[in-house]
Amino acid sequence: MTRLKNYNSGMFVSDCVAGLVTASIALPQSLAYAQLAGFPPEYGLYAAILPLLIYACLGSSRTLVVGPAALISLLIGSSITKLAPQTTQEYIGLGVNLTILTGIFLSLLSLLRLGSLTTFISKPVISGFTSASAIIIASSQIPVIVGLQPNSGLSFKDIAIFTATHLNQVNSVVMTLSILGIILLWSSKLLLPALLKKLQLTGPIALALSKSSPVILVIISIILVTQFHMQDNFNIAVIGQIPNSLPTINLDILTFAHWPELAFPAASIALICFLTSIATGVTLASKRREKLNSNQELLALGAANIGSALIGSFALAGSVSRSMVNYASGAVTQVANLVSAAVLVISLLFLTPYLISLPKAILGVIVIMSVLPMIDFKHIRRCWAFNKADAISLLFTFLSSLLLGVEIGIWAGIACSMILFMHRTTHPHIAEVGRAEGGYFRNVNRLNVETQKHSVYLRIDENLFFANVQYIENYIMERCEQNPDVKNLILIFSSVSSIDESALETLETLILNLREAGITLHLSDVKGIIQDKLKLTDILLTLAPGKLFFTADEAMNYLENNNR
Repeated sequence: MTRLKNYNSGMFVSDCVAGLVTASIALPQSLAYAQLAGFPPEYGLYAAILPLLIYACLGSSRTLVVGPAALISLLIGSSITKLAPQTTQEYIGLGVNLTILTGIFLSLLSLLRLGSLTTFISKPVISGFTSASAIIIASSQIPVIVGLQPNSGLSFKDIAIFTATHLNQVNSVVMTLSILGIILLWSSKLLLPALLKKLQLTGPIALALSKSSPVILVIISIILVTQFHMQDNFNIAVIGQIPNSLPTINLDILTFAHWPELAFPAASIALICFLTSIATGVTLASKRREKLNSNQELLALGAANIGSALIGSFALAGSVSRSMVNYASGAVTQVANLVSAAVLVISLLFLTPYLISLPKAILGVIVIMSVLPMIDFKHIRRCWAFNKADAISLLFTFLSSLLLGVEIGIWAGIACSMILFMHRTTHPHIAEVGRAEGGYFRNVNRLNVETQKHSVYLRIDENLFFANVQYIENYIMERCEQNPDVKNLILIFSSVSSIDESALETLETLILNLREAGITLHLSDVKGIIQDKLKLTDILLTLAPGKLFFTADEAMNYLENNNR
C-alpha cells in the first residue's frame, strides 16, 4: 500500500466513492472479458478481486486499476485455441498455466531492472497494434451479438468465414436486442452527460451515473429475458448459473507439460500487459505530477498475475477505462481498489443469482463498445502526414496483427520499427549549407544563401559511429566528384556529440583520400568533448593543412581572405 502516511477521513470518503463507481463498471466488464477469453463468467470476477488486492499492496500508482482487459483476454483466447483443448477444464488449465508464466516473465523483468523496456517500442507500433486488436476484438463479438456461438480465440479471417457461412442461423431477436443495446450505450455517451449537466448534477455521483449505462443495459436485458422467457421462446443464450462462492487456491492445475508451447504467447501477454499498464499509470501519475516506478510496476503486475493463476483464473493488466474512471471519481490512494474489490466480493456472493438470465449477446455488446475507442484514426492520419517511416511501422504492425494474429503482430511491429530506426541512424541527414543573413548557416536547398565557388560546407546531423560512417564517407566523396572546382570541404560538427574508433579511422582515411584529389578537409563547430578526444590522437596532425575552425562563419571568412 502506497502513501498512507497522512491518510485521513476525507481521503477515505473519496476513495470509497471512487471504489464504488469503479466496481459498478468492473462488474459487467469482468463478465464480458471472461467471455472474450473463453472462460466461464465467474472467472472474470475472480481475476478482478485477488489481483486487485495484490496490486494495491505492491503497485506504485495511486489510481491504476488492474483486472481483466480486452487486449489480454483476446490474446488468451487466441493462444489457448491454437492448442486445441478438448474440454472446458483443459481450456481453463491451459489458461492458468499461461497466466502464471506471464506473471513469472513480468517478475523476471522486474528483477532484471528492465522497466525501461517500453522506450524501445514506438508510439506508432502501439497505435497500430491496439487499433488492429480493437478491430479483431469487435469482430470476434459480431457472431455473438447475432445469436451465433463461435469458438473463442478465432482469428480475424476465421471470424469472417464463420459469420459468412452461418448467416442463415442468425437469431433476429438476439440481433435486435444487441442493436438496441448498442444504441443505448452509444447514445448514453452523448445524452447522459448532457442530461446530468442540465439537471445540474456534478461530482462523483454525476460521474457514476454518466458511466452507468453498461449496468443499466445489463439490468434491462435481464428483466426482458426473464419477463418474456426469451431463453426458451427465442433461444437466447444466457450466461447461466454463476457459483456464489469465493475462489480457492488450487495448485493441482499447474503443470509444466505445456509451458514450452505457452512461453511465446506468455511473453507477448507480459509485454502487452506492461505496455498498457505503464502507459495508463504514467498518464494518471502525470496529472498529479508524480512519477511511476516502472520496475515496481513490473513486480506488482507479475505478482497480480501469479495470484490470479493460483486461484485458477486468467491473465490481466491495468484497465484503461476503469483506471480513468477511478481517477475521475476522486480516488486518492489504492484504498479505492480495496473498496472496489470488497464490492465485487459482495456481488459475487449475493448478486450472481440475479445474473443467470444475462444474455451473452449483451456482454458482446459491452465488449464492442469498450474497445471501439481504441481505434486511433486521428493518430494514423497525423502519423502519415508527419513521418512516413513511422506511418510504415504503424501500418505494418496493423496489418501483421490483423492478418497474422496479435501475438505475431506486436513483435513484427517492434522488429519493423527497429529496422527503420537502424536505417535512419545509418543514413543520417547531411545538409549542404551556406551563410544566410545574420551570419547563420542554412540549407542551400531551403534558402537563398551565400556560398563559395571552391568550398563546400556540409553539416552532419548525427553522431559518427561504425554503422553510419561508411554512408557519410560515400556521400562526401560523391558530392566532391560532382563539383570538380571544389578545393575545400568543411564538415560542420555542430550536431555531433560523439565519435567512435571506427569513425575516427574512417575520418583519417577520408582526409588522405580528399587530399589526393586536391581537396583540403576542415572541421568547424567541433564541441569541446570531441576536441578533447581528438587531441588524444594524431588526427589533428593528419588534418593539416586543414584547420579546426570555431564556427563555419570563421571558416568562410578565412577562406575568403586567403583566396582559397
